[in-house]
Amino acid sequence: MTLPVASLIEQPAAAPVLPRAARPQKIRQPAVADAFYPADPETLSAMLDDLLAHAAPRPVDGAILAAVAPHAGYSYSGPVAAFTFAALRGRNYSRVVVIAPSHYVAFGFSSVYDGDAYATPLGVIPVDREFALQLTKLSGALQLSGKGHESTAAGGEHAIEVELPWLQRVLGRFELVPIVMGDQSYESSRALGVALASLIPRSKEGETPGDTLILASSDLSHYHSYADAETMDHNTLRALEAWDYFSMARNFDARVWEACGGAPVVAAMIAAERMGANQAVALDYANSGDISGDRSRVVGYSADLFVKSAYPAAAPPPFSLTDTEKAELLVLARNSVESVVRQKELYAPAPAASERLNREFGAFVTLTKAGALRGCVGYAAALKPLYLTVRDTASLAAVRDPRFPPVAPAELPDVTYEISVLSPLRRVSAIEQIEVGRDGLLVKNGRHDGLLLPQVAVDQHWNRQRFVEGTCVKAGLAPDSWKDEGTDIFRFTAVVFGKHSENPKDGGEKAAASSHD
Repeated sequence: MTLPVASLIEQPAAAPVLPRAARPQKIRQPAVADAFYPADPETLSAMLDDLLAHAAPRPVDGAILAAVAPHAGYSYSGPVAAFTFAALRGRNYSRVVVIAPSHYVAFGFSSVYDGDAYATPLGVIPVDREFALQLTKLSGALQLSGKGHESTAAGGEHAIEVELPWLQRVLGRFELVPIVMGDQSYESSRALGVALASLIPRSKEGETPGDTLILASSDLSHYHSYADAETMDHNTLRALEAWDYFSMARNFDARVWEACGGAPVVAAMIAAERMGANQAVALDYANSGDISGDRSRVVGYSADLFVKSAYPAAAPPPFSLTDTEKAELLVLARNSVESVVRQKELYAPAPAASERLNREFGAFVTLTKAGALRGCVGYAAALKPLYLTVRDTASLAAVRDPRFPPVAPAELPDVTYEISVLSPLRRVSAIEQIEVGRDGLLVKNGRHDGLLLPQVAVDQHWNRQRFVEGTCVKAGLAPDSWKDEGTDIFRFTAVVFGKHSENPKDGGEKAAASSHD
């Protein structure tokens, strides 16, 4: 609930033992009022009400379990942030978990605030200390701490603070669980997401997942041109709507995509998914250039929801390529291999004319010779436009597959090519969801991960469980490690085309049948 400041700091005149409600309070004071947003309560309320009045998010059917809102100054990000909070208006939450990145302090854990409250110009929001304590007991990656919350000489962290007046305006009373992530790795996001999902429905008797909102505080790309930012940010949002948080995490780590709060977004998605959310909705997007008019160096903002709906959105139509596009990619693969083998140079193709070939997708290129695998390398995540991914992976398959010596010039006439273009990755909650012949698998446990293409199970005559076990082995894990609580299994489909052998001797990574496209 939101209480006036005085009610949290007044103490009895004298008492032999101070009750908890009356003990000295640790209240995190505003650090960026009058900088990121107005410090005057009336001015701040009027600004929020005006921004909310101009936001018209589309109706959402179902419980909103998690959301994303930007954390820049209101004059820049406010019109987008208003879409998130307008969607929350009128909904009842007794608790809000706000997850933010650390802008000023480096530390290797997720810092769950150890204080009693956060203050804003609109009042004081009490921290749910019991929930915070229970949460930190679930993982060594979470600690009760003021790290990342308290102001330092470098500055005061704003990523939680700027979300709070919005929440106070649209929700009224609630308790807060403020979390600052010092470690931005996938493992850190997973630890936090899994802990939240396991605790939220059972932290209080009779509580349901819908009683708690998880809010990830995140901007998107920073300081690129307007056009480059739009391209990068929409790649991120497509992955978000496909619920491919694993590729998001990898691409954030590789700086292929950017989000100043990417780890909190991934953590929120992991938690919401495990709590039953089945629909990701990107409500609005803009960048600072839309506000300032300066399109030279912009910052991206999005408003997103993760919803548990009885009527989830229909799956998008499967990705496909025309025969012309497939032929173009196969020629590109051959030219790339010949260039790297004969000239020792990376092939420089002309830009692809097709919009689909300029979209980012993961892909593998498989080389065979006389019915045997000669090389297979791929990008599981959508790192580059598809035509450049095929250029890169074909070249690497020819000269960098560690299982084989580099392809020699004399071999080139006998090499055949097959390309597998991957769909986004989606976590499997039960192996019964896996369909042999349709799905490829990626297994992840800690620093171990391994991938097998959809056609491998068909080639090897594996059933579902043997396919899962084989992917675990590919990841360097024991065959039965898929049962480990720390293991994630992701599935994907593939568009497969090109020439292939009928009996590949590949040890498990040859793409075989073109009937899956």
